[in-house]
Amino acid sequence: MLFDLRGGGRRRTVQIVYIALAVIMGAGLVLFGIGGAVSGGLVDAITNGGSGTATTNAGTYQKREAQAVAATQAHPKDPAVWASLARARFLLANAGDNYNQSTGVYSAQGKRVLAAAGAAWQKHLKLAKNKPDSGVAGIMVQVYSALGDGTHAVEAQEVITQDRPSGTTFATLAILAYQAGQTRKGDLARAKALQLTASDQRNTLKSQIDEAKQQAATAAPPAATPSATPTASTKSKKKKSSK
Repeated sequence: MLFDLRGGGRRRTVQIVYIALAVIMGAGLVLFGIGGAVSGGLVDAITNGGSGTATTNAGTYQKREAQAVAATQAHPKDPAVWASLARARFLLANAGDNYNQSTGVYSAQGKRVLAAAGAAWQKHLKLAKNKPDSGVAGIMVQVYSALGDGTHAVEAQEVITQDRPSGTTFATLAILAYQAGQTRKGDLARAKALQLTASDQRNTLKSQIDEAKQQAATAAPPAATPSATPTASTKSKKKKSSK
């Protein structure tokens, strides 16, 4: 974990993340806009320029996933093979009928494949211990965001930030943390992001992160109001009325 918190406590949201990252990175890296040319380009970068995009025939990715599964069976204690399986399942989830390139929506089967990718990643984390694959972590941010699992998306971004600390990675961590309801962690990441960002870009970045925080707070469901605990007098009144 990047921060020790023991001492204290999809459309609009996607737009906020896009704007923030575009400002910081100078490139349209959309964390939650999975699929199409965008996700294909990111995956190619992670896989060192692999051929094809997510629109490639699903059969190709089914074979890759099967090969990755076989590798985990042959070497179940090797964290690298589990990271490869997570990557293969991400690619499969974005292929064929698993993902609608026009609407940007995963089918039920596509979501199941994403969940399976998450399971492989969790196995990788247990085996890798302090050296998880930060490249595949970038994929997992997308996976968990698509599944609406903000907590694990934050954990994946922490892997990236710990490996490559910068204003960019901390800003992304702050935004994801706010969306996951982890305000304290978001504030810590925000402060670090501003510290690591050039002074001429700092105000813009601050505005973007603060907007994301406000939007996340607005979108959060209201806390449930606990029912009142009957007092002794209330109980006695009920007894009298029952008589």
